[in-house]
Amino acid sequence: MTRKKILITGGAGFIGGNFVKYMVKKYPNYDIYNLDLLTYAGDLTKHRDIETNENYHFIKADIADRDTINPLFEKEKFDYVVHFAAESHVDRSITEPGIFVKTNVLGTQVLLDAAKEINVSKFIHVSTDEVYGELDFDPTTFFTEETPLQPNSPYSASKASSDLLVRAYHETFGLPVNITRCSNNYGPYHFPEKLIPLTISRVLNDQKVPVYGDGKNIRDWLHVYDHCAAIDLVLHEGLNGEVYNVGGHNERTNLEVVKTIIKTLGKSEDLIEFVKDRPGHDKRYAIDPTKLEKLGWKPTYTFETGIAQTIQWYLDNKEWWEQIISGEYRNYFEKQYDI
Repeated sequence: MTRKKILITGGAGFIGGNFVKYMVKKYPNYDIYNLDLLTYAGDLTKHRDIETNENYHFIKADIADRDTINPLFEKEKFDYVVHFAAESHVDRSITEPGIFVKTNVLGTQVLLDAAKEINVSKFIHVSTDEVYGELDFDPTTFFTEETPLQPNSPYSASKASSDLLVRAYHETFGLPVNITRCSNNYGPYHFPEKLIPLTISRVLNDQKVPVYGDGKNIRDWLHVYDHCAAIDLVLHEGLNGEVYNVGGHNERTNLEVVKTIIKTLGKSEDLIEFVKDRPGHDKRYAIDPTKLEKLGWKPTYTFETGIAQTIQWYLDNKEWWEQIISGEYRNYFEKQYDI
């Protein structure tokens, strides 16, 4: 197997972090570079089991910092870039949209320029189904790769903007790219502010679980391990310039998800607390992944098997999420790297 250099941006986050572990273990002959700024959701403790591997390298940097990114690309001559790095929490985008534009739009453009200059073999841009806007509750309607982009939050608008930049660099400069758009991910190492880990941690502590509005908003849930396998396939087999939707065909209302977790943990639904809905809260997301399935991918997790595995993981790894909630995880980088 040819030795390749792969830069993974946002590799200390949830999906990127799982992908880093997946790639380091699956491809020992690839050099995996994990670049992350280590903002509030960046956590290196998840990589304790691989940080001594010879094919794993960590770089602390801001993707929007051209003075750092350009020399890095010139020095390392990466073969592939898999770009996860993004501000991704919708609620935060409503209160601080400028941060999302800086990282998700300007940061992506800096990476694209650097990738173009060294002629990378492929640039994978990991995006979201939220760029498509919302669907109604008709169960026969789905997002496809041809669905128009109609983002409804500052977060999804910033991701749609970066998607269009990636497309433009392909069309204008011939940069080899793929864009993947996934549904809601869940699984190990999910940052505790998101619905599933938030619910698990609060239920275990007998705390109220906030549910927006009436809880009837529907999401298509995708296990992060299935997502990692999908990106791996697109990286190696994806047709140049194509968009691939990654969905799990596991639609659930937010309320159903919360009730499933409460039931599994043997707690009372009295813990559910309905709160004021957030602005621009999309009704439903659902993805048709046929195009990716034709490439050779199939999800291996149903929601039932995936949520059971995820709940068990959080039960078995209380130390990880408790240190996240307490903020202790922030000290790991300084202790580990003596900086």
